[in-house]
Amino acid sequence: MTAGLRATGATEVVCDAGALDVPDMAAVEALARLRLAARRAGAGMRIRDPDPRLTGLLALVGLGELFGEAEEGEPPLGVQEAVEPTDPAA
Repeated sequence: MTAGLRATGATEVVCDAGALDVPDMAAVEALARLRLAARRAGAGMRIRDPDPRLTGLLALVGLGELFGEAEEGEPPLGVQEAVEPTDPAA
């Protein structure tokens, strides 16, 4: 992940948790480690499509506010959207 951040210049990691069938503390630990690595690389991190049980576990261990939920349809890390010169500045 950190190599991908460096190579692309991305400033945010989006972790797609939609396929996580049974969220558990191992998933929480993995997400916490990914977020730490992203932060050390100077990037933020959000979780896309988290199961309510996962967000509950994150809140339970005090990590709920550290992860912002990605908007639906947002491309994952490494997928760059084309920007046209005529697009308005965000």
